Amino acid sequence: MKRLWAPWRMEYILDENKHQTCLFCDVSKEAKAGNNTTRDRKNLVLYRGKHCFIILNKYPYNSGHVMVIPYFHTPTFDGLSDDALFDLIKSVDKSVQILRKILKPDGFNMGLNFGKVAGAGMESHMHIHVVPRWNGDTDSMPIIAETRVMPEHLKKTYDKLVKSFIK
Repeated sequence: MKRLWAPWRMEYILDENKHQTCLFCDVSKEAKAGNNTTRDRKNLVLYRGKHCFIILNKYPYNSGHVMVIPYFHTPTFDGLSDDALFDLIKSVDKSVQILRKILKPDGFNMGLNFGKVAGAGMESHMHIHVVPRWNGDTDSMPIIAETRVMPEHLKKTYDKLVKSFIK
């Protein structure tokens, strides 16, 4: 029998509020409230901008997988001001520059998923995925064993990145 340790999944499984409110809105309220580094670390918030924030994905495709999320609740770009759209793209660029400097990936996958049929796990609140990639990082595990190998714990990746995201 094969086992892969993923201790952060239990928090998600047991979270009674996971379907009652928008996770990103809840985190954004805390992120906008002030510089509470304890809550930021718990929520994996790396950066708080004027119109959006950046967090590590709790269920990443790869180490360093971040999401850039507008504070404004919308499933698509609808309702985002030009300033918010500009801040969103500038924050994606900031993410790429920092990930490139700190984690030294060979490339990136970036994406948006609008709607459940498109693969959106949080379909009510749009966000942009930025996923660092390395030559040989996937190996055959996702194909053969339907398992992803995460070479580093989330908190360790957070600690590596957060200092570079601070203004």
